[in-house]
Amino acid sequence: MERQRLDRWLWHARMVKARTQAAALVEAGHVRVNGIREKSPGHSLKMSDVLTIRLERGIRILKVTGFAERRGGSTAARTLYDDMSDVSGGADS
Repeated sequence: MERQRLDRWLWHARMVKARTQAAALVEAGHVRVNGIREKSPGHSLKMSDVLTIRLERGIRILKVTGFAERRGGSTAARTLYDDMSDVSGGADS
């Protein structure tokens, strides 16, 4: 699989509990793909796309590293992305 719908990927990666929530998140403008706001849940993601997702619990920056045919557990979901959210630095003082 080379590409996957944005809403489906968000659901498989366990960013939301239901696919309808994923579609609503995208339609509300809370997801950027490679820095560009995406409002279409059917947008086609490819490997190494970078998503910026605004969730209730904060902002996540994820690099797409894989796709899944079916939604699996949390361990399987973690293999679909690299979390880049806290790459920009921490408190070193």
